[in-house]
Formats: sequence, structure tokens, C-alpha cells
Amino acid sequence: MDVIAYNREAWDHQTRIGNRWTVPASPEVIAAARRGDWEVLLTPSKPVPRDWFPALSGCEVLCLASGGGQQGPVFAAAGARVAVLDNSPGQLGQDRLVAERDRLSLDTIQGVMTDLSAFTSNRFDLVFHPCSNCFVADVKPVWRETFRVLRPGGVLLAGFVNPLLYVFDDALAEKGELVVRHSIPYADATSINDEERRRYTDKNEPLVFGHSLEDQIGGQLEAGFLLTGLFEDTDPTHPLAKHIASFIATRAVKQGA
Repeated sequence: MDVIAYNREAWDHQTRIGNRWTVPASPEVIAAARRGDWEVLLTPSKPVPRDWFPALSGCEVLCLASGGGQQGPVFAAAGARVAVLDNSPGQLGQDRLVAERDRLSLDTIQGVMTDLSAFTSNRFDLVFHPCSNCFVADVKPVWRETFRVLRPGGVLLAGFVNPLLYVFDDALAEKGELVVRHSIPYADATSINDEERRRYTDKNEPLVFGHSLEDQIGGQLEAGFLLTGLFEDTDPTHPLAKHIASFIATRAVKQGA
């Protein structure tokens, strides 16, 4: 199964039905960002600390696998020069919608987060990468490519899922029951049976991968980053939120002169 192609269509469908991560920023949010009043999410509910960001005026920003008309337009309204890369044309269309509606300048590029060959090395000051690397089978190329396109001193802000979330039976979790069933690394494409997989595909839901913390955090360090910040977050709609935070955000810096 070509998961990248499947997820492209699935996220186009999610855009059509109004998944929360596909709903564009409102004119009021963009107007506030122009005044310097803004916040964005890497994880489900906790805003990223403002002191994690470089000054956005004139900042070269890559919103990586971050379409949906949310973060990219906010950064552009705050004065950044923004490129948004996403696998889903529908998601990128939401960014263009906001840009046209609110007269913002930003570039949209359809592509996969593991291949940033569309960009030259040392181009960006900031890469903003919210929880989305669960949609690719191997996360390490994401960190290597991100390191390459950042300038020395550039900042990577990344959100990702604690793999603990994926050890539970998803269908039972939707009913509020936590039953351990899977191991890590996890993949919808291979870890569940055909009947369960049809439940996803019939609903046009994206297929996911559960990466180890060694690949998520250790992978950033292996790529050459210096980790400078970390926080945890929860999805209040998931029963695991009563017991442990299941999302992580990191701030990492590309060292060098």
C-alpha cells in the first residue's frame, strides 16, 4: 500500500469535512497577529512559548507538513517570510485561502516531509513542524533534511506523539477503554488486521506510524541538533489524558557558525 498517496487523499477528505487541523485561521486571528498578538500549537492544546521563537519580522520560516491555513498565515501576518510544505493539496489550499482573503504573502509547496530537495541548504531561520511525522514510516530523514535547510543558529520547533499512545487498542480507546495491544514501532498499515484497516479507509482517515522516542528525540540529536527545550501536552478527548501526557514538543537549534 502506498501510504503517502493514501494519506494525501485522506487529508484532502479531512479538509472537506472540517477536521479541526484543517480549519483556517479567522480574519480576527490574522488581524491580531498583525498587531503582534498571536499564539500557535505544535501539539493538541498547549500554545508554544513565545520565547521559543526568533523574532518573526523578516524571519525565513518553513511550516513543515503544516498545511491547513493555521500556523503559516499567522507567521506571515506577524512579518515572517513563509513557505508551507504539505502532502495534501487540500490542506495547502486552506493556506492560500487565508493568504488571498487577508492579503498575505506566503508560498505553498506540495511535497513529502522526508524530501526537502525543493529548498537550498541553509535557507531557513525557523522550521515549524507540528504533530505530523506520524504520517511517514521513517522519521530520521525528516530530521536530517530539516537540519540541512536550516541556517546555523536556526531553530526547529517540533511536535510529535509519545509512542505510548499507540500501544492501546484504538477502537476500545474511542469507547474510553485502555487495553494494551500493540508494540512500538507501530504502523496502521501492518499492525492491524484487514477488517480494522478497512475501518480507517472506509472513513478516509489517515494511516499513522508510532515512532520510538529514540527516533524522535535521539534522531534530532543524531542529525546534529542541540535540544534546548521540551514540554508535554495532552489530547483532552483521549482517555489516556487522565493518566499521562501523550504528546511532546521540542525546541532544537542547529549549531555552527
